[in-house]
Amino acid sequence: MKILVAEDDPTTAEFLRKGLTQAGHSVECHADGRAALGHCLYNDVDLAIVDRMLPGLDGMGVLKALRAAGKDVPVLFLTAMSGVDDKVDGLTSGADDYLTKPFHFSELLARIAVVTRRQAAGPQVQTLRVHDLELDLLARTARRGGVDIALQPKEFALLEVLMRNAGRIITRTMLLEKVWDFNFDPRTSVVETHMSRLRAKVDKPFAEPLIHTTRNVGYCIHAPR
Repeated sequence: MKILVAEDDPTTAEFLRKGLTQAGHSVECHADGRAALGHCLYNDVDLAIVDRMLPGLDGMGVLKALRAAGKDVPVLFLTAMSGVDDKVDGLTSGADDYLTKPFHFSELLARIAVVTRRQAAGPQVQTLRVHDLELDLLARTARRGGVDIALQPKEFALLEVLMRNAGRIITRTMLLEKVWDFNFDPRTSVVETHMSRLRAKVDKPFAEPLIHTTRNVGYCIHAPR
């Protein structure tokens, strides 16, 4: 997921960038409200995490400008402005959620999952299932046959793409776009490397494989036939 962080405190911004990146997201940080607004207006953004107290243009100004421009990108305020009136103003002005500082990163991740799930097109799901494999999108956990599977963030993101498209062949290029945002040289072996690790966890300990390769085309996950 592509996340914009509008935060003028360098320490907080770096904490968010590092944590969200480790959670498998692509993160763009801006310390100025006008720069953050410009990025949201002219780029594909899945979520904006915005501080209310920003130089150039404050967070409320960013939100109102986005909504006036017809942009429905989800906005989550992350701010020290913790008064009830502040929260009411933010939410009634079009923010999708409001979290005050100091905050727990696990709560931020949970709120991100809820906000983006509400905004996603189609059926709202928390758990993806293929045969005896389950992926909990909110808790960020995986299980197969009742056995917990420990996945790294990119492995989780890779499996999520496959399971959301169960029964369909997903090309290597599509995986680079959806999981790595084309930040890697197309000639890289990053897809193959992560797919091998994912299979070692999802398929090898079990009797029947779920992830299949179509040579020179891509990958597909489906129940045993």
